[in-house]
Amino acid sequence: MFTGIIHHTGLFKGYRQGKQEIVVEAPALSSRIEIGESLAVNGVCLSLTKNEKNRLFFNLSQETIKKTNLGSLRQGEKLNLELSLTLSSPLSGHFVTGHIDSQGKVLKVSEKKPGKRMTISFPSELRPYFIPKGSVALNGASLTVADLRASSLEVELIPITLKNSNLGDLKSGDPVNIECDMFGKYAYNWMSQWKR
Repeated sequence: MFTGIIHHTGLFKGYRQGKQEIVVEAPALSSRIEIGESLAVNGVCLSLTKNEKNRLFFNLSQETIKKTNLGSLRQGEKLNLELSLTLSSPLSGHFVTGHIDSQGKVLKVSEKKPGKRMTISFPSELRPYFIPKGSVALNGASLTVADLRASSLEVELIPITLKNSNLGDLKSGDPVNIECDMFGKYAYNWMSQWKR
């Protein structure tokens, strides 16, 4: 479980064993995570398999490659990293599971001083899980839905988010990992079952 507040970034250093393993350079985190523990990488919950010389190694399943942007990374690309939530961690964002619902695509990025405004497309089947001013995690970062349409949403990126995450590097056409609000998904599922 995570909060979507990004305090660390790392660099993508490559794939191994085809694309069954991903290597992330993260000097600030290598001494803070143990083998078997979870780390959100671009919002994807991954389990650490090896920690060697500031490089973290994680297995990638076919489902992860299919549903997320972790299978199409470029060498040296910046990745959002978040350690898992503890009982003493402040819950500054919202509950994020690290289970990505789908990839979206950046449609537009515009300056909105002092930050930016970003429009993201999403598969229309995700629409029931979004509400205006509700929560969404993009590449693992907790954000508020500023505007909502049938298959796209807009978010505001404030300066601290631009500084501490990779969202400021995104441009039109880039893929982005989307995790809908967990409570919204449960509520929608419960109401759908109740209506039957």
